[in-house]
Amino acid sequence: MTNGEALGGWLDWAARRPRLVLALFCLILWAPGVFSLPPLDRDESRFAQASKQMLESGDLVDIRFGHVPRYKKPVGIYWMQSAATAVAGFGERTHIWTYRLPSLLGALATVWLTFWCAGAFLRREVALLAGALLGGTLLLTGEATIATTDAVLTACILGAQAVLFRVWLAANGTIAAPSRWVVLAGWVAFGLAVLVKGPVILAVTGLTAVGLSLWTRQWRWLGGTRPLIGIAIVLAMVAPWVIAIGIKSHWQFFQQSLGNDFATKLAGGQESHGFPPGYFLIALTPSFWPAVLFLLPGLVVALRQHRDPAIRFLLVWLATWVVFELVPTKLPHYVLPLYPVLAILSALWAAWPQAARNWWDKIAFGVAPVQFALGAVVFAAAPVLLPAKYGDGPAWWALAPAVLFVAVAIAALVFYFRRQMLAAALAVLAAPLIAYPLLTAGVGPTLSQLWVSPRLAATLHTLERPGDPPPALAGYIEPSMLFLTGTETRLTDGGASAADAKAGEGGLAVIESREQAAFGARLVQRELEAVEVGAVDGLNYSNGRKVHIRIWRVAPQTWSPPPPAE
Repeated sequence: MTNGEALGGWLDWAARRPRLVLALFCLILWAPGVFSLPPLDRDESRFAQASKQMLESGDLVDIRFGHVPRYKKPVGIYWMQSAATAVAGFGERTHIWTYRLPSLLGALATVWLTFWCAGAFLRREVALLAGALLGGTLLLTGEATIATTDAVLTACILGAQAVLFRVWLAANGTIAAPSRWVVLAGWVAFGLAVLVKGPVILAVTGLTAVGLSLWTRQWRWLGGTRPLIGIAIVLAMVAPWVIAIGIKSHWQFFQQSLGNDFATKLAGGQESHGFPPGYFLIALTPSFWPAVLFLLPGLVVALRQHRDPAIRFLLVWLATWVVFELVPTKLPHYVLPLYPVLAILSALWAAWPQAARNWWDKIAFGVAPVQFALGAVVFAAAPVLLPAKYGDGPAWWALAPAVLFVAVAIAALVFYFRRQMLAAALAVLAAPLIAYPLLTAGVGPTLSQLWVSPRLAATLHTLERPGDPPPALAGYIEPSMLFLTGTETRLTDGGASAADAKAGEGGLAVIESREQAAFGARLVQRELEAVEVGAVDGLNYSNGRKVHIRIWRVAPQTWSPPPPAE
């Protein structure tokens, strides 16, 4: 038996139990990060804290972060995170991994749906490879391990998109029409997507349907989606909460979520995330690694086969990329709902590589391994360099797995240039199995300089006395602190406010060095006594600044002096 036959035999075995194989592969990649990384700033901790407060209050309509409304995204993800924590937390609400479960399951659903989508026109082995390539990408791995919306949103969009794909193929005589229940399940996925992130799904599913119809000048195929009953399903899913939050917030939710958050993203770069068109193409090299090795050749061949109904659908789906490039606010995960297309086209070329026909083929074949090699270099160096910079010193123990990773990456390139693409694909899938758990479960927890909030929260816990009021924070007010120390923690707007907050009740004040002068001056003005009881230093990775935090115990004021003269 040749090596190719052996590898093909393994792939054939896996293709007979694809969902199990994909689930095991993805859990090995993602679970270490889900359970080992502390709460991340800023978005993850904001989502998790708002979900925790939903559990604390029992209010399943309103969304709050601390004592202020959080009216940016619809309620779907908060319901999912709250439910996951209520079930898996067994009464404990401060473990971040329970809030990450919806993302983990959403990412797994995305991989399974990619397999189902590709299986509409490809052999099961190729569809399996497409799902695995997507599961191994850095971007989906990152979104699977943090408690935000994007893995769940991608699963919902893909659920609707995969059904639309099958309706399109049936209209073109390629496959049998999907059953009524399958079509209705697609509309349920559409409704879930709206509950998770509002109208974003229209930028993918809606534009794909319109684009295909304009390209082919055919609209009747859309009747197969059963639009009337589908829209009724979406309205039935979304309308009750929309009405409830409108009444609860006096319609402020829509002003803030659509008028402020959504409109700001369209008008300009929000929260320093503004980038010119082309950003997502540049980010593709790291975010689609390691499947990037097959991407460019796959895209070139797909463009040449654009008359094929399945390829045409995928290309129109991918063309919605332009919309995301034109939006001023850009984050890498915005284009995640388009990554299943990239994975399918990559798997298609890896399964049936074609000889170069022109210069475009040659350029794509030559550039793709460079993209792969650049990512491999970063992943090989990170386990050794990151602990030296942000931990307690070089992690020499990581050299052995790093060397093994390099060997697998080199093997992938060797197989690629020999055009042994099946072997190259398996090596490409083996590389992240080494790199991702090494970084998330091995190296990640040792980067103590980055984990300021967990260390600070642990220090506060040791300094607390019975009857202490919640601490007041100034300067360093990252959302993870609210999640770790409790909803009643005071996030003040400066050192003077922190001193005022502690004047009547006493207790612990957490003051970053930039607010130390204002805090000290207000202590003197109010004749307060305070003693330094602890300190934590590190790097705030959210803004790239070093932080020097001092913890003070403030004695409560027993009398009220006149306010300082203005």
